[in-house]
Amino acid sequence: MSATNPFNHAPTPLPQGFFDLDVGQLAPRLLGKVIRHFYRGLWLSARIIETEAYRREEKGSHASLGLTHSRRALFMPAGTLYMYYARGGDSLNISAAGEGDGVLIKSGYPVVDEISRAESLALMRELNPAADGRPRETRRLCNGQTLLCRSLHLKVPEWNAQQMQPGRLIVEDDGYRPELVIQTTRLGIPLGRDEHLPYRFVDHAYAPFCTRNPLGRTREEGRDYILHHADAAPWKHC
Repeated sequence: MSATNPFNHAPTPLPQGFFDLDVGQLAPRLLGKVIRHFYRGLWLSARIIETEAYRREEKGSHASLGLTHSRRALFMPAGTLYMYYARGGDSLNISAAGEGDGVLIKSGYPVVDEISRAESLALMRELNPAADGRPRETRRLCNGQTLLCRSLHLKVPEWNAQQMQPGRLIVEDDGYRPELVIQTTRLGIPLGRDEHLPYRFVDHAYAPFCTRNPLGRTREEGRDYILHHADAAPWKHC
């Protein structure tokens, strides 16, 4: 791919209507889709492998705290980007159909293909080195909401309350489909803030590479998580 032409092998964005879904439907349906950001002449890309749904009426949601300038994106049309700082890093969310509802893009996995080739991966590793300055393992580049944004060079001041832009930042369907989806509780929700709600979704095939593997040795299906066949999933209790 040319490093100067974003429209050489340009990806095709999802239509705006894709995001105009109930948040409980949008969060699992985003699994497997690819985020692509054009930066420094290259498409930086990651497959979405982990999401969390947030409803305005539940206590874990930022929108439950009310409309502010920084949170305005959650009250804007579906598909608007909501970015905020978490533990000193940038985090990416996408608004859904319900006013105040949104999906947190929790983790991704780097994509190398005809659009994002080896040089794109090299730039992602340059942007997101390990704490000691050495190159971070590829499988660990995007396993967390702030690491994902760092690897893709997505920044709050540039993208909060913005729509995605063809040729710059998109979410694409490249044909990949998860076979199994894990549904479980979200991470980092304080006690008393609806921490019990099963609003976290993980592509089973990528479970070892998400923020925290929901299939750990002490965890049991039916008690700690629900396993769905993606094509027939009801997404209950969300």
